Amino acid sequence: MSSIIVATWQFGKEACDVGGDVLAQGGIPLDAVERGANAVELNPEVMSVGYGGLPNAEGVVELDAAIMDGPAHNAGCALALTGIRQPISVARSIMESCPHTLLAGDNARRFALEHGFTEEETLTDAAKRRWEEWRANRTASTVAHFEADSHDTVGVIALDARGDLAVGCTTSGMAWKVPGRAGDSPIIGSGLYVDNEVGAAVSTGNGDEIMKVCLSYRVVTLMERGADPQTACEEAIRYLLRKLPNIVFDGAACLAVAKDGRIGQAATQIGFSTPDRPWLYAVRRSGEATELREGVYIE
Repeated sequence: MSSIIVATWQFGKEACDVGGDVLAQGGIPLDAVERGANAVELNPEVMSVGYGGLPNAEGVVELDAAIMDGPAHNAGCALALTGIRQPISVARSIMESCPHTLLAGDNARRFALEHGFTEEETLTDAAKRRWEEWRANRTASTVAHFEADSHDTVGVIALDARGDLAVGCTTSGMAWKVPGRAGDSPIIGSGLYVDNEVGAAVSTGNGDEIMKVCLSYRVVTLMERGADPQTACEEAIRYLLRKLPNIVFDGAACLAVAKDGRIGQAATQIGFSTPDRPWLYAVRRSGEATELREGVYIE
């Protein structure tokens, strides 16, 4: 079986390029996921992930990330992390060096510093300017809302030639969010999930709604029950729309890889199908270049 790595959104191509090289050199899926996600986290041009992400309502960049290892069925999560540009690496360190699965806020930051991470500025000049413009024009109804580029979480799934899987998610979350808010990305089962005997899934979009249906877990569970990954993703999005019919909804998408290397993906029609904002994901199989694809939409 060939290795494969997939990632959400256009900037997922960078994650697949870097993570795919790790797999090509015989690296494990966990390393491929982490290093691929790191590449996006450290890219200041990406304003929804890591360094360069848009801040909360007080102008502070709070980062969320989680990682899950298929063979060990182990996970680590970091929420509302400040001052660290690579939150997915902090999440991995929590998974490997902490008796707990999830750490948040100042204590997540303290853990990171105690485990060798360096404190750095995470607010770029461009993100600060965006925040200042929002603050100058905000009203009571705009304290927290979706910016066009503020919910494009990078979710990464890697499958190696041995059939082992890993998955990760990292984001700066909703722009201008209430301080301390975390969406689905750092929550196991919501933003990401892996069962090494079945497959893995990641989700992206409005995390406040995605977590209400544990979207990634639902995709993997459907695959466990016999659905192919494409059907599982489509059915999971239909379930979300059915359970949340009356909300003001800004979109959700999921991406999955089955144990045998098949891929599935789907997104809501609303929020993710405008000409300037299509649902895109990246794919790289061993021996091939990374391919950027547009996914399917569910009404």
